[in-house]
Amino acid sequence: MEKIAITGIGIVSPSGIDTRRFWSNLKKGRSAVETITRFDASKYTSRIAGHVHELDAYSNVSSRLLKKIDVFSHMALVGAELAINDAKLDIANENLDRGGIFMGNAIGGWLFAETELRDLYIEGREGVSPFAASAWFPAAPQGQISIKYQLKGYSKTVVSDRASSLMAIGYGARTIARGKDDFIIAGGMEAPVTPYALLCCQTSGMLTKNNDNPEQAYKPFDKRRDGFALAEGAGILVLESQAKVRSRNASVYANVIGYATTTDGVDRIDPADDGIELSNAIKTALNNAGLKPEEIDYISLDGVGTQIGDLSEARAINLAFGKLASGIPCSAPKSIFGNMLGASGAVDTIIACLVIENGIIPPTINVKELDPECKLNLVIGSALEKEVNNALIISRGRGGINTVLIIQKP
Repeated sequence: MEKIAITGIGIVSPSGIDTRRFWSNLKKGRSAVETITRFDASKYTSRIAGHVHELDAYSNVSSRLLKKIDVFSHMALVGAELAINDAKLDIANENLDRGGIFMGNAIGGWLFAETELRDLYIEGREGVSPFAASAWFPAAPQGQISIKYQLKGYSKTVVSDRASSLMAIGYGARTIARGKDDFIIAGGMEAPVTPYALLCCQTSGMLTKNNDNPEQAYKPFDKRRDGFALAEGAGILVLESQAKVRSRNASVYANVIGYATTTDGVDRIDPADDGIELSNAIKTALNNAGLKPEEIDYISLDGVGTQIGDLSEARAINLAFGKLASGIPCSAPKSIFGNMLGASGAVDTIIACLVIENGIIPPTINVKELDPECKLNLVIGSALEKEVNNALIISRGRGGINTVLIIQKP
């Protein structure tokens, strides 16, 4: 696969919106998971989440537009602006027909939808906002970014559960490699901390019920894990061809060099417990990148925190890397701020870029007793200093969707 450059990153997360604050909180392993207070969640089995704070302080979105969009589009617009500014990309002077948008999310904009459906039943059709249909659907953030920056190139929105945004980045990189776009705004966003969205998420049985200890609840690969803590946020990246990078002498965080996806096809929610298809995705991504297994320096884990999810992921890594698996540092930094569902893969990619840039691997927190069946070299408790040239990122969706991306130090 042709190397596709990551030149800008924008993060909107419970651990911070400013990249410096976000990275500082990650290195320290400072949990951002807390009790849900924005609505009455007392009757839910899972009542904790990672919330985004101070979004308005970083936003240039007009109050008029805010009335027409859901918060997941708002977060996407903020993240996109941060990423574009970080890349020092002057959109006004670019060929807008060669600029694309690849976004991923799992559930769409339900806060807007819930409010309008409530008004429909209370007030009738006259009480429903005319923007309801365009605000909630999963492609809305792509549309809003396109309108703001007038990007008209080949674009796509991916809805593939938690694997959505990593898949969007992989597809985006391939689109540039095939010559369809010169640059792409890629990533994901999710706003699931709403009454109906939370209800939908908890019916899967994958959310932690450790409500009394929110900061310690999400503990992937721990022997006593019981699921993940939900989170909202967005991760947006700027992808560019090497020719484009050279033409404007742009700085590069990392290059996307490999990508693959497979499916287990055994259950509508749970992955296959043997990890074979995820292992195949890892091997295919390595082959696509032209790397040998021993050249991977860091693995960013999906770390869903369920018994079968973590066990099957560990098995897949051991199948793919063999004896090398015990020596490759792995971590699931999302344990710090929560699982952003469809946005998680993009945020993990941003973290991997910062790992490569800084030579520091953030820890997996809350692991007090590593599950002996999850045979991994897990970075636990505190950050690990290590030079990382090649990072492998895993993101998985319900029903056994496996997505793997490999990025390389420039």
